[in-house]
Formats: sequence, C-alpha cells, structure tokens
Amino acid sequence: MSTYQGLTYKGLLARGLGAGAVSGLLAGLVGVLVVEAPIRAALAVEQARPAGPGGGHEHGEVFSRGTQVVGGVLAAVVVGVAVGALFATAYAGSRRWFTTKAPFVRAVALSAAAFGAAAVLPAVKYPANPPGVGAADTVEYRTVLYLGLIAAGLVVAVGASALASRLGRLSPPVRATAVALAVVAAVVVLLVAFPATPDTVPSDVPGGVLWEFRLASLAETATLWLGLGVVFGLLVDPATRRAEASAV
Repeated sequence: MSTYQGLTYKGLLARGLGAGAVSGLLAGLVGVLVVEAPIRAALAVEQARPAGPGGGHEHGEVFSRGTQVVGGVLAAVVVGVAVGALFATAYAGSRRWFTTKAPFVRAVALSAAAFGAAAVLPAVKYPANPPGVGAADTVEYRTVLYLGLIAAGLVVAVGASALASRLGRLSPPVRATAVALAVVAAVVVLLVAFPATPDTVPSDVPGGVLWEFRLASLAETATLWLGLGVVFGLLVDPATRRAEASAV
C-alpha cells in the first residue's frame, strides 16, 4: 500500500472523514446561529407577498422550520464527510507541493486554496441569495453556472500549484509574485467570461437582509473549508511525525 510520509492513504482517508464530520458540524452550527436570522427575515418578506403566481407562498411548508434547521445541520455533516474524503485524496495527491512545510501548514494551505476556488470565487460572481430571490425556472441554469465556475476555479488552483513547482528555481519573492499575477489574471478572465447571474432582487427584499445572508453564508462555507484544513492538519501532523520518528 502506498504511503504518504509514513501514513497510508487509508489512514489519511480516515482522518479526512473525521475532520470532515467535525467541520461539517461546525458549519451547521454556524448556519443555525448566524445564517438562520437573515433566512427568517427573508421568509417573512416572502410570506408578506400576495399569494398567487407572483407570490412566494402558493404551497404550505411540508416540514416545520425547526425540522428544516435540524435537517440542515445533518446535511452539513454529510457534506463535510464527503468533502473530507475528497480533501484527503487531494492532500495525498499534492505530495509534490509544499514539501518543505509541516503537514499542518500544508493542510491549511490546501484548504485555503480550496476555499478561495470553491467558495470565494463563485461568491463574487454569483453571490448567495436568501429565500424569495431568484426565479424557480432558472434554478438549473444558475446551478450549472455556479458549478462550472467552481470547477474552473479549482483548475486555476491546481494550475497555480503546478506553476509554483515549475518556477522552483526562482527566489521565493519572485516565484510568489509570478504565481499571484497568473492567478489574478486567470480569475479576471473567468469573471469576465462567465455570464451574469439571471437573478433579479425584488424591491421588497431589504438590502441589509440580502447582504447579511450573503456574508453569513460565506462564513458558513469558510467554517467548513478552513475548519477542515485545521482539524485535518491537527490529526495528520502528529501521526506523520510519529511515523517519521519510528522510521529513523
């Protein structure tokens, strides 16, 4: 079985699943404590609209809001576990990068890069919207745009790491500057190339509620990704050191 600095892929995967469960739970708690308030405010606006084709409440709730909140936390844990498995796989495949850094630093750096590509970039182009914003008939189109931009952002992140490796002979400041400029150029191209969101914000949605929801949603995603890197690093770092010490 192949190993990564003394740890097998199975060992990395187990730690990724555990870190994903913890970070998913933390993200779910952020959703309850931070995101829930603007969601309820947006739901109040939606409920105040006239019923009918133009209104936002033609059908009653299938589940109570409390049930939805609990389900959201459980869903965050499930997503965290899935992301943790992917993260452990990516960590194992990134053995060529950050070779001089400690495992904890590598894990946090990898999670920060993933957060930038999979959360910050799409949030700039297609920011999250609370209930009552966005037409139902454009959901599939918006989902394709959002996932496409995430995929493109991940390609940029991988390309930046590969570029940094190829420029290894340059001094660190020069290499960092070159990679940063390349990333900025690629991000600008993506933001310009991808079409604008088809969403329109209704006039009855307060701007404060809209931006509170968007920032709170980004905080929840940040908790998932950065928490994953920190917890995974805390699990992998001492195990790696013990494996290296026993191999001496």
